[in-house]
Amino acid sequence: MICFLQKLALSVCLVTLTTGIFFGHTMAAPSAQNGKAFENEKKALFDIVIENGRVVDGASNPWFKSDIGIKDGKIARIGSLKNAAARERIDATGLYVSPGFIDIHSHSDAMPFMQNPDTGKLLQGVTTEMVGNCGVSMTPWSPKNLDLLKKYFTPFSYDTPMSWDWPKAKDLMAAAEKTHPVLNFGYLVGHGAIRIAVMGNADREPTAEELEKMKALAVASVRDGAFGMSTGLVYPPGMYSKPEEIIAICKAIAPLGGIYTTHMRSETDEVVSAVQEALEVAEKADIPVQISHHKTAGVANWGKSAQTLKLISEARARGLDVTFDVYPYTSASTALAVLLPPWALEGSDLEVMARLKSPDSRARIKKELEEGLPGWQNTYKASGWDKILIAWTKNNKSYEGKTMAEIAAQKGLDPADALFSVLLEEEGSPFMIVFMMHEDDITAIIQHPAAMIASDGVLSAGKPHPRYYGTFPRVLGKYVRQEKKLTLEEAIHKMTSAPAQRLSIRDRGLIKEGMWADITVFNADTVEDTATYLTPQQAPVGIEYVLVNGHVEVRNGKYTGQRAGMVLRR
Repeated sequence: MICFLQKLALSVCLVTLTTGIFFGHTMAAPSAQNGKAFENEKKALFDIVIENGRVVDGASNPWFKSDIGIKDGKIARIGSLKNAAARERIDATGLYVSPGFIDIHSHSDAMPFMQNPDTGKLLQGVTTEMVGNCGVSMTPWSPKNLDLLKKYFTPFSYDTPMSWDWPKAKDLMAAAEKTHPVLNFGYLVGHGAIRIAVMGNADREPTAEELEKMKALAVASVRDGAFGMSTGLVYPPGMYSKPEEIIAICKAIAPLGGIYTTHMRSETDEVVSAVQEALEVAEKADIPVQISHHKTAGVANWGKSAQTLKLISEARARGLDVTFDVYPYTSASTALAVLLPPWALEGSDLEVMARLKSPDSRARIKKELEEGLPGWQNTYKASGWDKILIAWTKNNKSYEGKTMAEIAAQKGLDPADALFSVLLEEEGSPFMIVFMMHEDDITAIIQHPAAMIASDGVLSAGKPHPRYYGTFPRVLGKYVRQEKKLTLEEAIHKMTSAPAQRLSIRDRGLIKEGMWADITVFNADTVEDTATYLTPQQAPVGIEYVLVNGHVEVRNGKYTGQRAGMVLRR
């Protein structure tokens, strides 16, 4: 009997060890590293293993050597995976592995709807773009003012055929999702679009009823998944708004977790007061604020970054949640029409074109250009006609790559008259590049702890600003490797986890188990931008692999044709 009980006990123990079950407790299954037989029996443990890389995790920690295992689109394991089974292995020996870059300020809104998507961002390591910036978004809209919104968006459309069947943010996001975009896209709702929907392109304050409608549209957009609201306070109709209007709308979206991003009212002579306005909105609306593409432009304003950065640092010290982004170039780019005074841009295209034909209006515009205007309208006085380069035109392609001074000489006209002529010929649509910043200011802004890297890139034909193709490699090549203004870890932080944190994207921006596998693999010794002002549409060098949601979209510097992007929602 005793012998029988001993045998029974031994049998129970064997069953326990085999099944891992004993009186309701479950033992852990053997790991892949602990059992070779287990590895062979199980199907590929990982979809991809990136091995032998130097991992820069995005959190400013020193890089470390490790393998990364990816399964079902996410980072499943960080550590030694030399014996782990995988469907694909990427050898990153001598390369750095970082989170995919997050472009917190972009104008690629139309890209998901392109039949052949542009890969300019992807090839420089970008895996997520935040669009709807500078007050310009494709939604919301009202039927009575849809044509105005379409014209407002024209410089950012890249002539892409679009259905425009998205009156609300949720409709636009659903439409973009169906296209299976190349990258991940997040959306801001543009204050300009909201204002156009409610009150067109009017140069006046909203009525109480109109303001309530604008607040409701902003709230609905954030509830639909928009990350916040952007303003373009140098563009119509944003330039017609007062701070009280912006504060009221921001107060409405702040409790929902939305942020406020702003192309400020001035980046030239009034840049200091423009920063103060942005801080005032943040304080009175109790909302996080992101200052877009921060700069101090125009010769008279070089060096003012010391004042603006001091204001930002002091605001953060007293508890305001303010950050900003910057692109690594001394030139800016926007629509040529913004050189006109605000009053000249009010109303419909026909009204604007009529003013450009009117001798009285032309004389008044000339006088105001000479005297100096606020915001972008001060570009001529701040920089000069020879610093204004035409980047893209709809009709006369011979203008592309020429300055307004050169075009004026070619036409035998006064530069202001040449401006009117080009705008009339092109129906107000051209894009320009303006050389107006100093490298010392750019460096100081990039180095600030609250700075993030962004492209402000506009997807267009012609000769667009090279930032669309080179921003992130330029930072790694110029400011990290060559000039040593940033450490590699600092730069990657500004490109990855910092924007993710600003946007409250909690599952991207870090190399960490459980995060989506948005990953960029690059050669720190060779990474560099190659895009120039006259030949901008050139891919960088040194970006070897880019993974979007665990799919290899760039291999050996070439696009693989995959479209693994998602639409991200707040």
